[in-house]
Amino acid sequence: MTDVEAGARAYELDRAHVFHSWSAQSLIKPMVVAGAQGSYIWDPEGNRYLDFTSQLVFTNIGHQHPKVVAAIQEQAAKLCTVAPAFANDVRSEAARLIVERAPEGLNKVFFTNGGADANENAVRMARLHTGRRKVLTTYRSYHGNTATAMQMTGDPRRWPNDGAATDVHHFFGPYLYRSPFWATTEEEENDRALAHLEATIQLEGPSTIAAIVLESIPGTAGILVPPGGYLAGVRELCNRYGIVFVADEVMAGFGRAGEWFAVDHWGVTPDLITFAKGVNSGYVPLGGVIISDEIAATFAERPFPGGLTYSGHPLACAAAVATINAMAEEGVVENAARVGEEVFEPGLRDLASRHPVIGEVRGLGVFWALDLVRNRETREPLVPYNAAGADNAPMAELLAEAKRRGLIPFVNMNRMHVVPPCTISDGEAKEGLAILDEVFTVLDRHYQG
Repeated sequence: MTDVEAGARAYELDRAHVFHSWSAQSLIKPMVVAGAQGSYIWDPEGNRYLDFTSQLVFTNIGHQHPKVVAAIQEQAAKLCTVAPAFANDVRSEAARLIVERAPEGLNKVFFTNGGADANENAVRMARLHTGRRKVLTTYRSYHGNTATAMQMTGDPRRWPNDGAATDVHHFFGPYLYRSPFWATTEEEENDRALAHLEATIQLEGPSTIAAIVLESIPGTAGILVPPGGYLAGVRELCNRYGIVFVADEVMAGFGRAGEWFAVDHWGVTPDLITFAKGVNSGYVPLGGVIISDEIAATFAERPFPGGLTYSGHPLACAAAVATINAMAEEGVVENAARVGEEVFEPGLRDLASRHPVIGEVRGLGVFWALDLVRNRETREPLVPYNAAGADNAPMAELLAEAKRRGLIPFVNMNRMHVVPPCTISDGEAKEGLAILDEVFTVLDRHYQG
């Protein structure tokens, strides 16, 4: 069977039997991926595409890194699986490497299968530690597709799932470009966002609130880099009112923002950090919660009522050990920071200077968003909030034009996110920027300003 025949067979079976997430099943035509390497993927026909999505923003170390592939193979030959109740060498080493890179005072790891169940268990820990129930999260957020994590999510995917969990309440986080606080400067946005959060705490009742859960840099919701003092201000509010501060680093962590953890940009220490994705680039599913010494002590002689059959799976942990070591040895985090500063920031700002449809550029490392607009003065989004069908035609056109030129972009609502692997080279980054220049030349026809 040729690659083309194999690809046709894969597509046929997919359409017959695979039920895809977040999709109307009869309206999708999933691309068949036959292989990948580094920053590229290709289809069965041999068409190669620059992956500016890192799939779902998780292949931080790139596709098919040989050290990670070898580690999985070696672990499979040695010990494929073991129950969570046993100790295991790669699980222990993965935990050590993770806490070694976390802020000081967080020395335990509870392993999960991904980011959603990491957030579920972090909330459970916070509730049991404080004896309180309520959880506060922002409207512009995504925390996962399990019951509590979905209620914490702020985007429209929550709407059809509302009611699956209780005691979750939302507030507005900072977003200067579309400020809900009528702010005109970063300082105003910072101060007013913190004042709004404190008012929310007071009105909900400080003694009822177990946790504030924030993506350190909201990802799917728009790569909303917070003002410089915001996370420190949240930390102070949590200290003042006895609330657990949970930093969701599922997307922003492990090099994505040019630091091991995004909170490192601001020197902030949360009580709990949730992670997944980049910890082993998604080669085998893995997530977890990094736990402060104080919260870990709560469960020193009191059982933690939670667990997963595959918690700390050896294949996943072997991939994590190999990923973290390779990232350290090869300067992957440093590369992400440098490429962001030297290539993506100036390159994307240059695109914005020449294409009026790009309203704002924001990001860090290899974690960037382009806020697309119909009018720069009014900042009207290029497509309406939660647009579908004909209303979403400009973003569908962006996807098609980029793919036709050999690039796979990440789009969400009126935004295009630039989120390639942290290993991307300067040349690959510039190749992607050149393609985007062509794409936005086409897309500018939708501009009405």
